[in-house]
Amino acid sequence: MVSDAKDDGYFKGRGAQVNPNNKFFGQQYVQQHVEGLDEPFLESSSTQIIPTYPKVILSNVDSPDIGFSKSLNPYQGCEHGCIYCYARNSHQYWGYSAGLDFERKILVKYNAVALLEAEFAKKNYVVESIFLSGNTDCYQPIERKLGITRSLLSSCLAYKHPVSLISKNVLMLRDLDILTELAKLGLVKVSITINSLREEVRRKMEPRTATATARLKLIEKLAEKNIPVSLMIAPIVPGINSDEMPALIKHAADAGAKWASYTIVRLNGAIADIFKDWLHKNYADRAAKVLHGIASCHGGKLNDSEWGRRIRGDGEVADLIRQLFQSATKKFMEKEAYPILRTDLFERPNRSPQLTLF
Repeated sequence: MVSDAKDDGYFKGRGAQVNPNNKFFGQQYVQQHVEGLDEPFLESSSTQIIPTYPKVILSNVDSPDIGFSKSLNPYQGCEHGCIYCYARNSHQYWGYSAGLDFERKILVKYNAVALLEAEFAKKNYVVESIFLSGNTDCYQPIERKLGITRSLLSSCLAYKHPVSLISKNVLMLRDLDILTELAKLGLVKVSITINSLREEVRRKMEPRTATATARLKLIEKLAEKNIPVSLMIAPIVPGINSDEMPALIKHAADAGAKWASYTIVRLNGAIADIFKDWLHKNYADRAAKVLHGIASCHGGKLNDSEWGRRIRGDGEVADLIRQLFQSATKKFMEKEAYPILRTDLFERPNRSPQLTLF
Protein backbone atom coordinates (compact mmCIF):
# COMPACT_ATOMS: atom_id res chain seq x y z
CA MET A 1 0.00 0.00 0.00
CA VAL A 2 1.04 3.62 -0.53
CA SER A 3 2.68 5.20 2.48
CA ASP A 4 2.44 8.77 3.74
CA ALA A 5 5.04 11.41 3.02
CA LYS A 6 5.45 13.96 5.77
CA ASP A 7 6.70 17.28 4.44
CA ASP A 8 7.20 20.32 6.69
CA GLY A 9 4.94 18.79 9.31
CA TYR A 10 2.15 17.96 6.83
CA PHE A 11 1.16 14.44 5.77
CA LYS A 12 0.88 14.59 1.99
CA GLY A 13 -1.89 12.44 0.56
CA ARG A 14 -3.88 12.41 3.80
CA GLY A 15 -6.84 14.52 4.82
CA ALA A 16 -6.56 14.40 8.61
CA GLN A 17 -3.27 15.57 10.07
CA VAL A 18 -3.89 14.37 13.64
CA ASN A 19 -5.07 11.32 15.55
CA PRO A 20 -7.40 12.78 18.20
CA ASN A 21 -8.45 11.09 21.41
CA ASN A 22 -10.87 8.17 21.12
CA LYS A 23 -13.66 8.98 23.58
CA PHE A 24 -14.23 5.31 24.32
CA PHE A 25 -10.71 4.79 25.68
CA GLY A 26 -9.95 5.29 29.35
CA GLN A 27 -6.21 5.65 28.75
CA GLN A 28 -4.21 6.29 25.60
CA TYR A 29 -1.25 8.23 24.25
CA VAL A 30 -2.23 11.49 22.56
CA GLN A 31 -0.29 14.48 21.31
CA GLN A 32 -0.87 17.49 23.56
CA HIS A 33 2.24 19.69 23.33
CA VAL A 34 4.49 19.35 20.30
CA GLU A 35 7.32 21.31 21.89
CA GLY A 36 7.55 18.76 24.69
CA LEU A 37 8.52 15.89 22.40
CA ASP A 38 12.05 15.01 21.28
CA GLU A 39 10.78 13.20 18.16
CA PRO A 40 7.64 13.21 16.00
CA PHE A 41 4.60 11.70 17.69
CA LEU A 42 2.81 10.75 14.47
CA GLU A 43 4.95 8.62 12.20
CA SER A 44 4.48 8.08 8.50
CA SER A 45 2.97 4.66 7.86
CA SER A 46 1.37 2.65 5.08
CA THR A 47 -2.29 1.80 4.89
CA GLN A 48 -3.13 -1.33 6.87
CA ILE A 49 -5.81 -3.80 5.78
CA ILE A 50 -7.52 -5.46 8.76
CA PRO A 51 -9.66 -8.57 8.10
CA THR A 52 -13.04 -8.78 9.85
CA TYR A 53 -15.83 -11.34 9.79
CA PRO A 54 -19.04 -9.78 11.14
CA LYS A 55 -22.18 -11.76 11.89
CA VAL A 56 -24.55 -9.28 10.22
CA ILE A 57 -24.00 -7.34 7.00
CA LEU A 58 -27.17 -5.28 6.49
CA SER A 59 -27.74 -2.20 8.63
CA ASN A 60 -31.26 -0.93 9.27
CA VAL A 61 -31.43 2.86 8.98
CA ASP A 62 -34.21 4.70 10.80
CA SER A 63 -33.04 8.29 10.23
CA PRO A 64 -35.98 10.18 8.67
CA ASP A 65 -33.79 12.50 6.56
CA ILE A 66 -31.54 9.91 4.88
CA GLY A 67 -33.70 8.46 2.11
CA PHE A 68 -32.90 4.77 2.49
CA SER A 69 -33.64 2.09 5.08
CA LYS A 70 -31.00 -0.59 4.44
CA SER A 71 -27.29 -0.06 3.91
CA LEU A 72 -24.32 -2.33 3.35
CA ASN A 73 -20.71 -1.33 3.92
CA PRO A 74 -18.05 -3.83 2.81
CA TYR A 75 -15.33 -1.58 4.26
CA GLN A 76 -14.94 0.49 7.43
CA GLY A 77 -12.51 3.38 7.25
CA CYS A 78 -11.68 4.94 3.90
CA GLU A 79 -8.37 5.66 2.22
CA HIS A 80 -9.89 8.51 0.22
CA GLY A 81 -9.18 10.66 3.28
CA CYS A 82 -12.00 13.19 2.84
CA ILE A 83 -11.51 15.58 5.72
CA TYR A 84 -15.22 16.21 6.34
CA CYS A 85 -16.40 12.56 6.33
CA TYR A 86 -19.11 11.91 8.93
CA ALA A 87 -18.10 8.23 8.97
CA ARG A 88 -14.88 9.11 10.80
CA ASN A 89 -16.71 8.98 14.13
CA SER A 90 -17.73 5.34 13.57
CA HIS A 91 -14.08 4.28 13.46
CA GLN A 92 -13.90 4.92 17.19
CA TYR A 93 -16.28 2.02 17.82
CA TRP A 94 -13.64 -0.27 16.33
CA GLY A 95 -10.98 1.02 18.73
CA TYR A 96 -9.27 3.46 16.37
CA SER A 97 -9.00 7.20 15.99
CA ALA A 98 -11.31 9.21 13.76
CA GLY A 99 -8.26 11.03 12.38
CA LEU A 100 -5.36 9.41 10.56
CA ASP A 101 -6.44 5.94 11.72
CA PHE A 102 -9.65 6.29 9.70
CA GLU A 103 -7.59 6.68 6.53
CA ARG A 104 -4.78 4.24 7.34
CA LYS A 105 -6.56 1.33 9.04
CA ILE A 106 -9.15 -0.14 6.68
CA LEU A 107 -11.37 -2.92 8.01
CA VAL A 108 -12.47 -5.39 5.33
CA LYS A 109 -15.58 -7.53 5.72
CA TYR A 110 -14.38 -10.59 3.86
CA ASN A 111 -17.61 -12.52 4.41
CA ALA A 112 -19.89 -9.74 3.10
CA VAL A 113 -21.16 -11.69 0.08
CA ALA A 114 -21.88 -14.87 2.05
CA LEU A 115 -23.79 -12.86 4.67
CA LEU A 116 -25.82 -11.02 2.04
CA GLU A 117 -26.86 -14.19 0.25
CA ALA A 118 -27.73 -15.78 3.58
CA GLU A 119 -30.11 -12.84 4.16
CA PHE A 120 -31.64 -13.33 0.72
CA ALA A 121 -32.18 -17.01 1.50
CA LYS A 122 -34.33 -16.36 4.58
CA LYS A 123 -38.00 -17.23 4.05
CA ASN A 124 -39.21 -14.04 5.75
CA TYR A 125 -36.83 -11.73 3.89
CA VAL A 126 -38.51 -8.48 2.79
CA VAL A 127 -37.13 -6.90 -0.37
CA GLU A 128 -36.03 -3.29 0.02
CA SER A 129 -33.38 -1.45 -1.96
CA ILE A 130 -29.92 -1.81 -0.42
CA PHE A 131 -27.68 1.24 -0.34
CA LEU A 132 -23.96 0.80 -1.10
CA SER A 133 -22.48 2.37 0.96
CA GLY A 134 -24.10 4.41 3.67
CA ASN A 135 -20.87 4.94 5.57
CA THR A 136 -17.65 4.64 3.53
CA ASP A 137 -17.01 4.44 -0.20
CA CYS A 138 -17.53 0.94 -1.57
CA TYR A 139 -15.15 1.78 -4.45
CA GLN A 140 -12.24 3.02 -2.36
CA PRO A 141 -8.75 1.91 -3.51
CA ILE A 142 -8.68 -1.54 -1.85
CA GLU A 143 -11.74 -2.56 -3.89
CA ARG A 144 -9.56 -2.72 -7.00
CA LYS A 145 -7.71 -5.67 -5.46
CA LEU A 146 -10.47 -7.40 -3.47
CA GLY A 147 -13.55 -6.90 -5.68
CA ILE A 148 -16.04 -7.32 -2.84
CA THR A 149 -18.34 -4.63 -4.21
CA ARG A 150 -18.36 -6.28 -7.62
CA SER A 151 -19.28 -9.61 -6.01
CA LEU A 152 -22.10 -7.94 -4.07
CA LEU A 153 -23.47 -6.43 -7.28
CA SER A 154 -23.25 -9.83 -8.95
CA SER A 155 -25.35 -11.29 -6.14
CA CYS A 156 -27.93 -8.53 -6.51
CA LEU A 157 -28.16 -9.30 -10.23
CA ALA A 158 -28.46 -13.04 -9.63
CA TYR A 159 -31.29 -12.50 -7.14
CA LYS A 160 -32.78 -9.56 -9.10
CA HIS A 161 -32.51 -7.38 -6.01
CA PRO A 162 -32.60 -3.54 -6.14
CA VAL A 163 -29.45 -1.68 -5.15
CA SER A 164 -28.32 1.95 -5.00
CA LEU A 165 -24.73 3.17 -5.05
CA ILE A 166 -22.89 6.34 -4.18
CA SER A 167 -19.20 6.86 -4.88
CA LYS A 168 -16.53 9.30 -5.99
CA ASN A 169 -14.24 6.70 -7.53
CA VAL A 170 -14.06 5.91 -11.26
CA LEU A 171 -13.27 2.28 -10.41
CA MET A 172 -17.04 1.89 -10.82
CA LEU A 173 -16.41 1.72 -14.57
CA ARG A 174 -14.94 -1.75 -14.04
CA ASP A 175 -18.43 -2.96 -13.13
CA LEU A 176 -20.26 -1.27 -15.99
CA ASP A 177 -21.32 -4.67 -17.31
CA ILE A 178 -23.21 -5.63 -14.14
CA LEU A 179 -24.64 -2.13 -13.63
CA THR A 180 -25.95 -2.13 -17.19
CA GLU A 181 -27.80 -5.41 -16.68
CA LEU A 182 -29.25 -4.19 -13.38
CA ALA A 183 -30.40 -0.98 -15.08
CA LYS A 184 -32.20 -2.91 -17.81
CA LEU A 185 -34.32 -4.48 -15.06
CA GLY A 186 -34.91 -1.21 -13.18
CA LEU A 187 -32.82 -2.43 -10.25
CA VAL A 188 -30.11 0.21 -9.85
CA LYS A 189 -29.48 3.93 -9.50
CA VAL A 190 -26.17 5.65 -8.94
CA SER A 191 -25.04 8.92 -7.35
CA ILE A 192 -21.63 10.41 -8.08
CA THR A 193 -20.25 12.83 -5.50
CA ILE A 194 -18.46 15.98 -6.68
CA ASN A 195 -18.12 19.04 -4.49
CA SER A 196 -15.56 21.11 -6.40
CA LEU A 197 -14.29 21.57 -9.93
CA ARG A 198 -11.10 23.14 -8.60
CA GLU A 199 -8.26 20.66 -8.40
CA GLU A 200 -6.56 22.64 -5.63
CA VAL A 201 -9.63 22.18 -3.40
CA ARG A 202 -9.97 18.48 -4.22
CA ARG A 203 -6.34 17.71 -3.44
CA LYS A 204 -6.66 19.29 -0.01
CA MET A 205 -10.17 18.19 0.92
CA GLU A 206 -10.28 14.73 -0.72
CA PRO A 207 -6.62 13.80 -1.25
CA ARG A 208 -6.96 10.26 -2.64
CA THR A 209 -10.02 10.60 -4.84
CA ALA A 210 -10.48 10.90 -8.60
CA THR A 211 -10.44 14.35 -10.20
CA ALA A 212 -13.70 16.14 -10.93
CA THR A 213 -13.00 15.71 -14.65
CA ALA A 214 -12.73 11.94 -14.22
CA ARG A 215 -15.94 11.81 -12.19
CA LEU A 216 -17.83 13.80 -14.82
CA LYS A 217 -16.59 11.29 -17.39
CA LEU A 218 -17.90 8.53 -15.13
CA ILE A 219 -21.34 10.17 -15.14
CA GLU A 220 -21.17 10.33 -18.93
CA LYS A 221 -20.29 6.64 -19.26
CA LEU A 222 -23.10 5.62 -16.91
CA ALA A 223 -25.63 7.77 -18.75
CA GLU A 224 -24.57 6.28 -22.09
CA LYS A 225 -25.59 2.87 -20.73
CA ASN A 226 -28.96 4.25 -19.54
CA ILE A 227 -27.97 3.76 -15.91
CA PRO A 228 -29.90 6.32 -13.81
CA VAL A 229 -27.21 8.64 -12.47
CA SER A 230 -27.32 11.76 -10.33
CA LEU A 231 -24.95 14.34 -8.93
CA MET A 232 -24.43 14.58 -5.19
CA ILE A 233 -22.78 17.86 -4.19
CA ALA A 234 -21.46 16.90 -0.79
CA PRO A 235 -20.62 18.60 1.27
CA ILE A 236 -21.01 22.30 0.63
CA VAL A 237 -18.50 24.16 2.82
CA PRO A 238 -19.41 27.86 3.06
CA GLY A 239 -16.43 29.97 2.06
CA ILE A 240 -14.60 27.16 0.24
CA ASN A 241 -16.83 25.60 -2.42
CA SER A 242 -20.28 27.16 -1.92
CA ASP A 243 -19.84 29.33 -5.02
CA GLU A 244 -19.38 26.34 -7.33
CA MET A 245 -22.88 24.86 -7.21
CA PRO A 246 -24.21 26.28 -10.54
CA ALA A 247 -21.10 25.18 -12.46
CA LEU A 248 -21.17 21.72 -10.88
CA ILE A 249 -24.82 21.20 -11.78
CA LYS A 250 -24.29 22.44 -15.35
CA HIS A 251 -21.28 20.18 -15.96
CA ALA A 252 -23.04 17.16 -14.44
CA ALA A 253 -26.20 17.80 -16.48
CA ASP A 254 -24.14 18.11 -19.66
CA ALA A 255 -22.55 14.74 -18.80
CA GLY A 256 -25.94 13.06 -18.38
CA ALA A 257 -26.95 13.41 -14.72
CA LYS A 258 -30.74 13.58 -14.47
CA TRP A 259 -31.14 14.96 -10.97
CA ALA A 260 -29.01 16.39 -8.17
CA SER A 261 -28.85 16.76 -4.42
CA TYR A 262 -26.58 18.38 -1.87
CA THR A 263 -25.62 18.47 1.80
CA ILE A 264 -24.07 21.19 3.94
CA VAL A 265 -21.07 20.15 5.98
CA ARG A 266 -21.59 19.38 9.66
CA LEU A 267 -18.82 18.71 12.13
CA ASN A 268 -20.08 16.19 14.65
CA GLY A 269 -18.03 14.53 17.36
CA ALA A 270 -14.30 14.18 16.70
CA ILE A 271 -14.66 15.61 13.18
CA ALA A 272 -14.85 19.18 14.51
CA ASP A 273 -11.30 19.23 15.88
CA ILE A 274 -9.92 17.27 12.91
CA PHE A 275 -11.54 19.68 10.47
CA LYS A 276 -10.45 22.80 12.35
CA ASP A 277 -6.85 21.58 12.44
CA TRP A 278 -6.99 20.90 8.68
CA LEU A 279 -8.66 24.24 7.98
CA HIS A 280 -6.03 26.31 9.79
CA LYS A 281 -3.26 24.42 7.98
CA ASN A 282 -4.79 24.82 4.52
CA TYR A 283 -6.96 27.94 4.62
CA ALA A 284 -5.59 29.98 7.49
CA ASP A 285 -6.61 33.24 5.80
CA ARG A 286 -10.32 32.36 5.93
CA ALA A 287 -10.59 29.79 8.73
CA ALA A 288 -12.69 31.97 11.03
CA LYS A 289 -15.03 32.94 8.19
CA VAL A 290 -15.53 29.31 7.13
CA LEU A 291 -16.27 28.12 10.67
CA HIS A 292 -18.69 31.00 11.19
CA GLY A 293 -20.46 30.09 7.94
CA ILE A 294 -20.81 26.45 8.97
CA ALA A 295 -22.13 27.38 12.42
CA SER A 296 -24.65 29.81 10.92
CA CYS A 297 -26.23 26.87 9.06
CA HIS A 298 -26.61 24.75 12.19
CA GLY A 299 -28.15 26.90 14.86
CA GLY A 300 -24.85 28.53 15.81
CA LYS A 301 -23.01 25.25 16.40
CA LEU A 302 -20.56 23.17 14.40
CA ASN A 303 -21.99 19.99 15.89
CA ASP A 304 -25.53 19.42 14.59
CA SER A 305 -27.70 16.32 14.99
CA GLU A 306 -31.16 17.82 14.47
CA TRP A 307 -33.15 15.92 11.85
CA GLY A 308 -33.46 17.82 8.60
CA ARG A 309 -31.29 20.76 9.58
CA ARG A 310 -28.19 18.59 9.86
CA ILE A 311 -28.41 17.78 6.13
CA ARG A 312 -29.41 21.08 4.48
CA GLY A 313 -29.01 23.57 7.34
CA ASP A 314 -31.15 26.63 8.00
CA GLY A 315 -30.59 30.36 8.41
CA GLU A 316 -29.50 33.01 5.93
CA VAL A 317 -26.45 31.22 4.53
CA ALA A 318 -28.31 27.93 4.13
CA ASP A 319 -31.21 29.74 2.43
CA LEU A 320 -28.85 31.32 -0.09
CA ILE A 321 -27.32 27.92 -0.85
CA ARG A 322 -30.79 26.40 -1.23
CA GLN A 323 -31.87 29.16 -3.64
CA LEU A 324 -28.69 28.76 -5.66
CA PHE A 325 -29.30 25.01 -5.91
CA GLN A 326 -32.93 25.41 -6.96
CA SER A 327 -32.19 28.01 -9.62
CA ALA A 328 -29.29 25.98 -11.05
CA THR A 329 -31.23 22.71 -11.26
CA LYS A 330 -34.19 24.51 -12.84
CA LYS A 331 -31.89 26.08 -15.43
CA PHE A 332 -29.60 23.17 -16.30
CA MET A 333 -31.39 19.90 -15.50
CA GLU A 334 -34.37 18.30 -17.15
CA LYS A 335 -37.24 17.75 -14.76
CA GLU A 336 -37.45 13.97 -14.46
CA ALA A 337 -39.14 11.78 -11.90
CA TYR A 338 -36.85 10.34 -9.26
CA PRO A 339 -36.43 6.66 -10.21
CA ILE A 340 -38.15 4.10 -8.02
CA LEU A 341 -36.40 0.75 -8.13
CA ARG A 342 -38.39 -2.42 -8.67
CA THR A 343 -38.86 -4.90 -5.83
CA ASP A 344 -41.17 -7.36 -7.58
CA LEU A 345 -38.51 -9.23 -9.56
CA PHE A 346 -36.74 -10.82 -6.61
CA GLU A 347 -36.05 -14.52 -7.02
CA ARG A 348 -33.76 -17.08 -5.46
CA PRO A 349 -31.54 -18.81 -8.01
CA ASN A 350 -30.91 -22.54 -7.70
CA ARG A 351 -27.71 -22.33 -5.74
CA SER A 352 -26.57 -22.28 -2.13
CA PRO A 353 -25.44 -19.04 -0.49
CA GLN A 354 -21.74 -18.43 -1.00
CA LEU A 355 -19.71 -19.75 1.87
CA THR A 356 -16.64 -17.67 1.13
CA LEU A 357 -15.81 -14.67 -0.98
CA PHE A 358 -13.30 -16.48 -3.14
